[in-house]
Amino acid sequence: MEDRLQKLLSAAGVCSRRRAEEYITAGRVTVNGRPASLGDRADPDRDEIALDGQPVVRSQTRTVLMLYKPRGVVTTLSDEKGRRTVADLVKGCPARVWPVGRLDLDSEGLLLLTDDGDLTNALIHPRHEVEKEYLVWVTGCTEPGLGALARPMKLDGQALRPAQVAVLRREGERTVLSVVIHEGKNRQIRRMCAACGMTVRRLKRVREGSLTLDRTLAPGQWRPLTPAETARLKEDSFLQE
Repeated sequence: MEDRLQKLLSAAGVCSRRRAEEYITAGRVTVNGRPASLGDRADPDRDEIALDGQPVVRSQTRTVLMLYKPRGVVTTLSDEKGRRTVADLVKGCPARVWPVGRLDLDSEGLLLLTDDGDLTNALIHPRHEVEKEYLVWVTGCTEPGLGALARPMKLDGQALRPAQVAVLRREGERTVLSVVIHEGKNRQIRRMCAACGMTVRRLKRVREGSLTLDRTLAPGQWRPLTPAETARLKEDSFLQE
């Protein structure tokens, strides 16, 4: 059955759909020996799809990893500034995986990596509203600020779902919050807190959907998800087998 090239490349575990679009635009993808263009479709059972001259073959197995991303590590596969990346942390994985969503340089915690393009897109698509829970250490926390943080707000001109906010404990001048959001905008929680008069001192993602960060993992360590965990993730994102 014909489908968009970027979806086929992603389904083959080659890259994410966004990166596939970059490869197509750069002229690195061919269909039956001819350079492809954005918008082209192909049938993997009939057409020969290649990236950099190498045939693209759909893998029958998928890999999903849970990584405890440390602070100071970039959530990319490569970095022009030479900084340490999440790809450096999972070099021991035999599959070519990419990060699902983002955690900024100064944040830590649960990060998923996979070679499953359909799962990637299901988890990050806004319409599926997959919950993400963070522990947030802040200063400048006030009752009015907490109320504002839990009310609807906008970032980059777009409305956000109201966050679920709970005070977990006080640590001197710092307050530890649980914040649950549904989107994944760049530095979203830091910007939301700043708009409410708070400064984020530490940010740790501890849950995505029904999947919680494995407490046995130290920063920088990873493990494959179990089949049951992967199945739950697919249920969270409405992606069924």
